Amino acid sequence: MHLAPLPPHRYDSEVLNEINFEPVAPLKRNSTMSYLLIPVGVIARLLPHLPNFTPIGGMALFGAAHGSRRSAFIAPLVALAISDFFIGHHVTMPFVYASFILIAMVGRVLFRSGVTTTRVIAGSLASSMILFIVSNFGEWAMGTLYSPTLQGLVLCYTMALPYLFNTMAGDLFYAGVFFGGYALANHYGGITAQATGGQQATP
Repeated sequence: MHLAPLPPHRYDSEVLNEINFEPVAPLKRNSTMSYLLIPVGVIARLLPHLPNFTPIGGMALFGAAHGSRRSAFIAPLVALAISDFFIGHHVTMPFVYASFILIAMVGRVLFRSGVTTTRVIAGSLASSMILFIVSNFGEWAMGTLYSPTLQGLVLCYTMALPYLFNTMAGDLFYAGVFFGGYALANHYGGITAQATGGQQATP
């Protein structure tokens, strides 16, 4: 038994009727997009900016969502290493680098079932907290500025609170730029591909 195909759904608006609502295939996950962001991360850290307002956390999240498993970890670390070569080294660098490894790991889990605005915001805030907790614990553990006591640890985190707000602002901003730019490219690239295909099919 063969059923006749259903007629296309008609909307009250003529504008909506003209729109093709066929799903557009997303861009293929690959490492190139993550590596292309390395110069962005380096330049943003070298140019004058608010303390901790950098794109490295956004890079780690974006790579975890859209890049390969390897590039999600390599790209932000390479951007850090190149910029640190010019900025200078410090004793808490291992803790900072470890923070972004953890951020990439969290991103891989968070975006495993897809990317949404809520997950991007949650990932950005989580990445800021990871960097805040791990890097400042390292600052305290190295014993260069704070006494190796519970009071010293509390003082370390208290003094770092203004930098936390800058980190959150930077992660939210750059994650919005990276994920938003990707979504726009995916959307308009799909529209262009459909339009080109339609024109080629016309005799």
